[in-house]
Amino acid sequence: MFDGSAISILGLGFFLGLKHALDADHLVAVSAIASERKGFWSSSLVGVSWGLGHTVSLLVAGFLVIAFNFQIPQKIALWMEFAIAVMLVALGANVLWKIFRRATFHIHAHSHEGHLHIHPHFHRPIEHQHGEHTAPLDDARGLRHHHFVPIGKKPFFVGMMHGLAGSAALMLLVLTTISFRPLALAYIGIFGFGSVGGMFLMSALIGFPFSFTSKYERANKIIRTTAGVVSVNFGLFLVYEIGFIEGLFL
Repeated sequence: MFDGSAISILGLGFFLGLKHALDADHLVAVSAIASERKGFWSSSLVGVSWGLGHTVSLLVAGFLVIAFNFQIPQKIALWMEFAIAVMLVALGANVLWKIFRRATFHIHAHSHEGHLHIHPHFHRPIEHQHGEHTAPLDDARGLRHHHFVPIGKKPFFVGMMHGLAGSAALMLLVLTTISFRPLALAYIGIFGFGSVGGMFLMSALIGFPFSFTSKYERANKIIRTTAGVVSVNFGLFLVYEIGFIEGLFL
């Protein structure tokens, strides 16, 4: 049975889950994914999907550790963390590629009052005319399509990766402090529930500027580019730190 001390442990797990959602690599990953969303709720649900994937990984890893007393070797744990770093680089690069894949760099020059002015800018080279308005082409036939992509696939997978990468330390904590196995599994579940709530709140805050600027192309492109650049650079920083400072490649 769960007594008062067990409830205290579960409460601690919930608040640690909330705090866990604030880890820098989690926020960077969710920011990169949320930058691709136009709506506020769509951006917010990125965090929910991430948290669910994170919890699934923790529960599976926790069951293996608690049921079979399986210990995750330090080298494997480092490789998991390294995979997260590479994934952050890939997420950021994907955001940047989507922003600039159809953009063509042009320089326009004109003379005004005896002075030569040069205006560099990007624009999409192919447009389809609709009366007085233009619309970007989405395929070779010149037709514009709207694709309803499931919201949860990418953040769920990223959350699973984060759950696996962070499971070594968490499992060690559970094994050394909780001897009652059902309580240990409940702790992991409550921890995951806290991470879902924490990441929902954070992704809502992160997604607000993306959704707010969705009608302002230039501003939206700036903050999306910022999210992509931050993700790439933070991922490269983690690659160096894990590979050389923590000794994965040494």
